Amino acid sequence: MRERLEKLLENSYAKYSKFRVSCIIVMKDNTIIPGVNVENASYGATICAERNAITTGVAMGYKKGDFMELHIMVDSDKIGTPCFMCRQVITEFFLDDAKVFLYSHNDMQEYTVRDLCPYPFNEDNL
Repeated sequence: MRERLEKLLENSYAKYSKFRVSCIIVMKDNTIIPGVNVENASYGATICAERNAITTGVAMGYKKGDFMELHIMVDSDKIGTPCFMCRQVITEFFLDDAKVFLYSHNDMQEYTVRDLCPYPFNEDNL
């Protein structure tokens, strides 16, 4: 997976921050969905790699529970974690026990969605 994520980093559009991120989602049917961060001069219009991949999956017809694993790589020697906007979207489509793998160029850490989002805001809060 590391090699695929490294190659995918080349597609990132990080013109402003130079902080490239790639993401691969493995669906329960083993479909692979890629995503990269796409920045914009209006920073609020930037989309993170995780939300890019998740919304692509939704557009393909996938629903909550279909999303099995999330693999995220930052173009760094340090591990990066998803921002809180991405964590909110992750909790909307991934089950609590879904695996999340975080990569740097020389490291990998494994978590669950519950580890990253112990107190999610969801339909129970509405």
